[in-house]
Amino acid sequence: MTDLVPGMRVVVRYILPTGQATDALGELLSIDDTELVVDGKRGRERVPRGAVIAAKQVPPPPPPRPRLP
Repeated sequence: MTDLVPGMRVVVRYILPTGQATDALGELLSIDDTELVVDGKRGRERVPRGAVIAAKQVPPPPPPRPRLP
């Protein structure tokens, strides 16, 4: 995770308190010793650093599809 910097589009897999894994996908707003903050479609997600299983940079989202008439 040391190669992640704010402004990147990332996916972060982490463990919820229930024990289930989930992903946060979006722009990395901040990262420090205690948490990562990701801004995605679900809003801003604060992910505790200790709950992170994996994190990596991902490409930009695809362009929207044209609507059919």
